[in-house]
Amino acid sequence: MRADRLVATLLVMQARGRVTAAELADELEVSVATARRDLAALSTAGVPVYPQPGRGGGWSLVGGARTDLTGLTSAEARALFLLAGPAAAVAPPIRSALRKLIRALPDTFRADAEAAADVVVVDPARWGERDKPRPELVDLLQDAVVRRRKVVLDYTGRGGVSRRLVDPLGLVDKDDVWYLVAGTGQGQRTFRVDRIAAAEVTGQVAERPAGFDLAREWERVVGEMEQRRSLLSATVLIAGRLLPVLRDHFGRHCEPLETLPDGRVRVRVAAPMALSIAEQLAGWGAAVEVIEPEPVRAELARLGAELVARYGPA
Repeated sequence: MRADRLVATLLVMQARGRVTAAELADELEVSVATARRDLAALSTAGVPVYPQPGRGGGWSLVGGARTDLTGLTSAEARALFLLAGPAAAVAPPIRSALRKLIRALPDTFRADAEAAADVVVVDPARWGERDKPRPELVDLLQDAVVRRRKVVLDYTGRGGVSRRLVDPLGLVDKDDVWYLVAGTGQGQRTFRVDRIAAAEVTGQVAERPAGFDLAREWERVVGEMEQRRSLLSATVLIAGRLLPVLRDHFGRHCEPLETLPDGRVRVRVAAPMALSIAEQLAGWGAAVEVIEPEPVRAELARLGAELVARYGPA
């Protein structure tokens, strides 16, 4: 978990005074790119870490090549605990690390730091939904990524369950759905963790492409997926007050075009196919008017006819 690494990063810097991204990556068993991102995140959050270029350079805590965490100001301590606090609620190791950090702070800062750790609670479940449990295989796959070991997966795809030997490269948690990014014999692939029926870590060393950056790779995957999710677009008219609700339904595939004199808004929505758009709009009734294309209008008419046939008067 990232908050755990951020705390560990500070502890390493306290012990060594100055570290390079490569040294930190080796210590925490992550990639150099991940170490750089974590150092940059600490700096952005207000923790006084800064890079020193050149031979013998690296990253240091402001105040000297060797300083302890009591060198943090009150505002900096709050920034750190605001960043790591939400994760501590669900991760006992992070909670233990924060307790140790609190003891390392000056007495005058401790009250604010402890309060900051409890300021934010992250509730990932939407209204009316149950919290999705974290897949049991996540911990095993995380360990394989860190130790760079190949994994044998029994994966459930469209054609049934198949066995694959993969090089695990990283894990992504997107809206409580976990994905494994991995190298395969056919190139880089993304696997939904909840579709992995079984996984076994082998003793073989996993291959990792030079310069691989998980965040950049995931951005590419998301771009491709969103493109597939918006193959067909439709133009609709909706009351301006209902536009936020429509945006919630279609997400990034909802684009307001113009506001008409009568207060309605012309909007472009998109989905993989005409039926997908019609299914999302059918429950709106007359609140939404589809201008085009005709296939979406036809699907709405068909759905309406089915409903009338089922629930209309005899």
